[in-house]
Amino acid sequence: MKIRPLADRVVVKPVESVEKKQGGIIIPDTAKEKPQQGKIIAAGPGKVSDSGEKIPMEVKVGDIVLYGKYSGTEVTIDNEDLLIMRESDVLAVL
Repeated sequence: MKIRPLADRVVVKPVESVEKKQGGIIIPDTAKEKPQQGKIIAAGPGKVSDSGEKIPMEVKVGDIVLYGKYSGTEVTIDNEDLLIMRESDVLAVL
């Protein structure tokens, strides 16, 4: 897969959390919450400020990040579900 985000955007592959079944209760896929953690698989070159200076990205490829529940745009590339979001939508790096 070859994808190159523009400006201050990143491509994140959501990481599914390990499902724990306590008491034998199985939660259907439709009732599960969306993951809020993922791995950055591509990052843009950075944002250009109003004065023309390039502001470098604070995150890099391979970082595990936390993001907002409804952040980004969902896309499917090569049968993989990915999110494209701005760097400002990333809340923290783990």
